[in-house]
Amino acid sequence: MTEPAPQAEIRLQGIGVSPGIVWGPAEILGKALEEPEKTNIQRSEVDAEKARISLALVATRDQIVELQRQIASDEGEDHASIFDAHLLLLEDSTVLNEVLRLCETKLIAIECAYFSVMKRYVDSLRKIADPYLRERAVDIEDVAGRVLKNLKWTEPSAGSEISESDASVILAHDLTPSSTIGLDRSKVRGFATEVGSATSHTAIMARSLGIPAVVALHQIPEDCDRSENILIDGYSGLVIVNPSPETLVDYEKLLEEEKDILSDLELFKGQPTITSDGNQIILSANIEFLDELKAVAERGAEGVGLYRTEFFYMSEKELRSEENQAQNYRTVAEATSPDGVIIRTLDIGGDKLYPELREDPEPNPFLGWRGIRLSLDRTEEFRIQLRAILRASVHGKVRVMFPFISSLEEIQAAKEQIEISKQELQEVGIPFDENIEVGAMIEIPSAVLVADHLAKEVDFFSIGTNDLIQYTTAVDRINDRVANLYQPMHPAVIGMIRETVEAAHRNNIWCGVCGEAAGDLTMTPIWVGLGVDELSVGSVQLLKTRKAISLLSSKECAELMKKLQHCGTEETVKRHCLDIASAAYPELLY
Repeated sequence: MTEPAPQAEIRLQGIGVSPGIVWGPAEILGKALEEPEKTNIQRSEVDAEKARISLALVATRDQIVELQRQIASDEGEDHASIFDAHLLLLEDSTVLNEVLRLCETKLIAIECAYFSVMKRYVDSLRKIADPYLRERAVDIEDVAGRVLKNLKWTEPSAGSEISESDASVILAHDLTPSSTIGLDRSKVRGFATEVGSATSHTAIMARSLGIPAVVALHQIPEDCDRSENILIDGYSGLVIVNPSPETLVDYEKLLEEEKDILSDLELFKGQPTITSDGNQIILSANIEFLDELKAVAERGAEGVGLYRTEFFYMSEKELRSEENQAQNYRTVAEATSPDGVIIRTLDIGGDKLYPELREDPEPNPFLGWRGIRLSLDRTEEFRIQLRAILRASVHGKVRVMFPFISSLEEIQAAKEQIEISKQELQEVGIPFDENIEVGAMIEIPSAVLVADHLAKEVDFFSIGTNDLIQYTTAVDRINDRVANLYQPMHPAVIGMIRETVEAAHRNNIWCGVCGEAAGDLTMTPIWVGLGVDELSVGSVQLLKTRKAISLLSSKECAELMKKLQHCGTEETVKRHCLDIASAAYPELLY
């Protein structure tokens, strides 16, 4: 009898969001939000349907509160706080009124109306360019899946509990936060999803829980669950279906090397970030949620270089109150003392805000009403955030940074709002740091070209590489048709960054870099060569970046920058950078 032919190895490329390498048999999970069967009702049944949704919402709230309690006990309050937003969504009267109105006008069952409304919200969020906002769709799916289950129209799925199989690798369209935190780590060694990003709650929790994870695979082959092995490489974002014996041997070697690398990286915790010839760079972390602070501290970050605050403005008014924001910022200020935190003010478009703050949709939101433009048009809401930041400034080293700056007038107007906010606090006797540092996020080419003028108005620059690359190269980074043209090392982008750093130093202010490029180890020689003062990276990249910098000579990297001035293509820039990076720290580049 002949042996069956081995299945072919299939390689899927995604985004690695939680480091580690694992392999084993897989279990495929369904979507969190499954559509119920279309059911019509009589007008006389509307009141009964309204009662059903009320009971389902109460049951869902009780489940989430109990889940929070369990998670707080098992994993800590930081993890449990993620579900505060879920509870607020349940209590959102705007959503409920839409559901009730649809049920009554269309005479459809309440679960059909609820699904329709929530699906519309999810689809709308999925189309947003900003990855943070795009990932909030998963939170809505999580809550909606629970409500629909309590209406008894869906079976348990990826939106609720994961089955108790012995699968060691989970494959899913997406995983909700409650599914992720409920993973049995004695059975589930890693997961991969078709959608998602590094900014999702799910990715953040995977990193915190130490579960290797890959997202954004786009499409998982349907027969993966019949495969003997699925390999997840959380470093490179690679998922391998049916890895060959040769591939497994290679990865076994990598695992041995990984042990040595991780052991070596431990030596860099709590150490300053200094080049081989003695130049120091501040290495801080990007965060979006309080539950990231623990990982940031454990990996030895020198403060938080970018604290995103958009989640306040995606939620109910109570969550974005001055008191709630002030308490949140105080927590971060105290946790990052004495290094400090840079709090970025609101940086989303007006069409993405909570309903009561929204305006009509814009034809081109990428170039529209967002960031500092929105804040300066809504100064009352802006000053609520500024007062909250100022109140937190007496509890640690707090800096404030304004996003999407394109002109000198915007910085001057924003600073005027800070002064008004200070006066408002003085009038009621609330203390704050009179000399709080103010910075500008440089992410628009026009800001680069007037950087010398901007530098005279602020205490620091932070280069937002994600948008600067997008606006310099005129490429929508989430459009697959032109994604290959999104080039972080395009000579024009490097020139923009060089000019910004030099303008800052000419005017005696410091300049940092944030965004994905800040943690790209291929680009680390550029940051060292330009004399960047600070890098703000994801917590996973902290120790690797610190070690990489320690192995680079600032003089050699400065010579590299002279070479790059004569490069006309990204390929040439990348080749020169790789020559230095691969010679200094080849083991960190795999």
